[in-house]
Amino acid sequence: MKVALTGASGLIGSALLPELQGAGHDVVKLVRRPTRAADEVRWDPAERRLDPAVLGDVDAVVHLASVNVGDRRWTAGRKAAIVQSRLDGTTTISEAVAAAEPRPRVLLSASAVGWYGDGGDRVLTEDDPAGEGFLADVVVRWEAATQPAQDAGVRVVQLRSGLVCSRRGGIMGRVLPLFKFGLGGRLDGGQQYWPLISLPDEVAAIVFLLEHDISGPVNLVGPDPMTNEEFTRTLRRVLGRPPIPPVPAFALRVALGSERAAEIVLIGQRAVPSVLLDHGFAFQHPTGEAILRYVADRST
Repeated sequence: MKVALTGASGLIGSALLPELQGAGHDVVKLVRRPTRAADEVRWDPAERRLDPAVLGDVDAVVHLASVNVGDRRWTAGRKAAIVQSRLDGTTTISEAVAAAEPRPRVLLSASAVGWYGDGGDRVLTEDDPAGEGFLADVVVRWEAATQPAQDAGVRVVQLRSGLVCSRRGGIMGRVLPLFKFGLGGRLDGGQQYWPLISLPDEVAAIVFLLEHDISGPVNLVGPDPMTNEEFTRTLRRVLGRPPIPPVPAFALRVALGSERAAEIVLIGQRAVPSVLLDHGFAFQHPTGEAILRYVADRST
């Protein structure tokens, strides 16, 4: 299979790329900088430029590129960039897929469990409607940007990723050092659910969705969502660290720069991977503790 990939240098993309290549797939990387290798093609999502001919001999497109949500304070400019990068990139890809001759058979497009807003303790499946708040509004518009490809008859999957846990980046890249130094308490009341998934399972799920006839939204989360309190208690136990007092909500809002930035960690989604489980996907790290032991490099 020939696969076009955006976001190949990101946390997920850099792990997905060798997995696809190792499985014998031919991967074309879409990059925004000048090309450096024969397997790279330049595109310009900010200007919505991508020649559909580039995708004419491609079987599948995996679109992962977008501005990071949680790495900076949510200033007005940053929030605009979060929205626009998702709309520009996904619209550009989707329209190019629709216009290609022949068209790719499938488009897997990044999305997020932010779709559900603050779900409280409700179990959330792919059938649940969109929630409220900045993140939910962003994801609704993000997923809608795949419509041109859907209208053209292409199989489209929206990858509703949860909190992807890796040993080298993502949320754990910021959290793990705090816990290793004896810091890191539960956030506010700690009852918000964190839908974790290990990076190996995230990558394996994407490959699974490429190879199976599944369309629509798919929750890329582990089957065992845990509350922030459970997350904190489990990670401290795995690392052999004693408990410490919680971090109050007001302190998070000060640290993150705004009420809305704190939304990332203070709201929760008890999302479960119903579609993946219904189609027989097997998780390498099926429990929250297994994910945290993997990240902490402790045997399960």
